[in-house]
Amino acid sequence: MAQLFEVHPENPQPRLLKQAVALLQKGSILAVPTDSSYALVCHLDDKQAVDRLRRIRQVDEKHHLTLLCSDLSELANYALVDNRQYRLLKLATPGPYTFILEATKEVPRRVSHPSRKTIGLRVPEHKVLQLLLQQYGAPLLATTLIPAGETQPLNDADEIRQRYEHQIDAVVDAGACPLEPTTVLDLSPMGTGGDPVVLRQGRGSLSAIGL
Repeated sequence: MAQLFEVHPENPQPRLLKQAVALLQKGSILAVPTDSSYALVCHLDDKQAVDRLRRIRQVDEKHHLTLLCSDLSELANYALVDNRQYRLLKLATPGPYTFILEATKEVPRRVSHPSRKTIGLRVPEHKVLQLLLQQYGAPLLATTLIPAGETQPLNDADEIRQRYEHQIDAVVDAGACPLEPTTVLDLSPMGTGGDPVVLRQGRGSLSAIGL
């Protein structure tokens, strides 16, 4: 059965986060809380883990996976960002926004969109996840934990553990998350002088970032 790490939402125990990090470094799949809902995460450079992640979510290679970054400086290693895009990113991070950007060569081709060469990136505003990312020391590849055939993400750690006990390796339980998906913005048109495209209106406010 998947391990359960019950952590305090405001003061998570470093010892438990360290154990979760060790599992990720070994290629495990974890369910973690975010500022929108629970997500499945794995090591970016582990092909077997990435393939497992897609199988669990039942999505193909055209489904944008997202890189969870601890801050903007980390994000810039994985996406090509110009001044206009950076100003918007600075306004919106950390927060419940996902950005579609042109991927750099640092991103393995198997995790970027096969035809567009883009990648989803976000800097979450969730204390537990931020500390986990900082301990891990690199971005994590993620996808919202929406069961196949359903439309709503899961938000209860016990239910996640029961439903995925033989598919994932651990659940980081920091209590319920806001049950609303991120706002998804495609910033790639800005690279050629266009405007950002709203692909999904979610928890992130558009007016707060001038859109």
